[in-house]
Amino acid sequence: MTQSLAIIGGGPAGLMAAETASAAGIRVDLFDAMPTLGRKFLLAGRGGLNLSHAEPLDAFLSRYKPSRDLIADAIKAFPPPHIRAWAESLGVKTFVGSSQRIFPEEMKAAPLLRSWLRRLREQGVRIHARHRWIGFDQSPHHLLFSTPEGPLRVTAEAIILALGGASWPHLGSDGSWQTLMTDQGIGVHPLRSSNCGFKVDWDHQFIERFEGTPLKAVSGSTLWQDHVLHHRGEGVICQEGLEGGLIYALAGALREAIEGQGQAILTLDLLPDWSHEKIRMKLETPRGKLSHKNFLRRTLRLSDVKWGLLREVFKERLPLTPEALAKSLKALPIVVTDTMEIDRAISSAGGIHLDEFSKDLMLKRIPGLFCCGEMLDWDAPTGGYLLTGCLATGRTAGLGAAQWLKTPTVSA
Repeated sequence: MTQSLAIIGGGPAGLMAAETASAAGIRVDLFDAMPTLGRKFLLAGRGGLNLSHAEPLDAFLSRYKPSRDLIADAIKAFPPPHIRAWAESLGVKTFVGSSQRIFPEEMKAAPLLRSWLRRLREQGVRIHARHRWIGFDQSPHHLLFSTPEGPLRVTAEAIILALGGASWPHLGSDGSWQTLMTDQGIGVHPLRSSNCGFKVDWDHQFIERFEGTPLKAVSGSTLWQDHVLHHRGEGVICQEGLEGGLIYALAGALREAIEGQGQAILTLDLLPDWSHEKIRMKLETPRGKLSHKNFLRRTLRLSDVKWGLLREVFKERLPLTPEALAKSLKALPIVVTDTMEIDRAISSAGGIHLDEFSKDLMLKRIPGLFCCGEMLDWDAPTGGYLLTGCLATGRTAGLGAAQWLKTPTVSA
């Protein structure tokens, strides 16, 4: 069985690679280990599929780490406006929300995925579900699969790997490809949790009271590479620590601090709409017979969970002067000790070193073998950046494979 192009992985990156290459006239066979394609894509869309983000391109590109030309060039060639046009070509209208995030009007992933798969079939892409790639046979152009009918050997002139990272492994991406790549001499940074929660050593009484409580109207900051990162959002108190959009946005910096120092400091501003001076002046109001908790609730509208965090950090040493307490409310230090496990993370960082690739995402050491999506060593926050990165690199790999196959000197 011989294919011009074999694509392994049926997530957004693999599907975009298949669409791009087949539109260029390449015969494509798409293999995936799961019974159906796009499972993580569908799960990500349950709360509203965030396709991309409408902020200016320079700001958009700054969200990606490491900030390298390889990823930036792929996104510049398929930026957010192009993603909107692509979705609408599938019959899915989009809109820009108040947060500048781009969503389908129906806020669902399923209609887009159905139209997308229909297009692939119309373009002649052959889909092979329940085909788990287990390695190479003698050379990288000979692929071994485990299938319900038994082992299968496939020879391909070109290959695109779109196997994802290691988050949500029950949906198909378990990171097992790392060993297969290193066995070929390819440099791989180990996959780690990204867009994830972080562990905090909470007191058991604090958890009994506040586990599952949302932490609203806060901002957070942390030191990263000699400058301070800020983000405003919401979090959730969980048994092991903190989760939520605010935490995910700072995850890369927190993770790097933990890897280098053993822990990181997340600084919370519990009253981001109040200046330090305004808080101090309010706190100078006579407290009378009110308890400290009720005084802060009445004068600052401080919620129970924010009061709980103050007590958790300071225990019985809560600052008493207006100046010191105002400072603490504006910069409450939370010690985070580790990331949550990778199977609970939204995405993963790490992957194949970017130096291993040519500009078209072909591995320099293995001509004809391309990679895309979360297999590459890049990281980005939620907010449409992850999906854009996968779609853009999938498109680049699809174009690269098509061009490589059309080059007269190519031979498997």
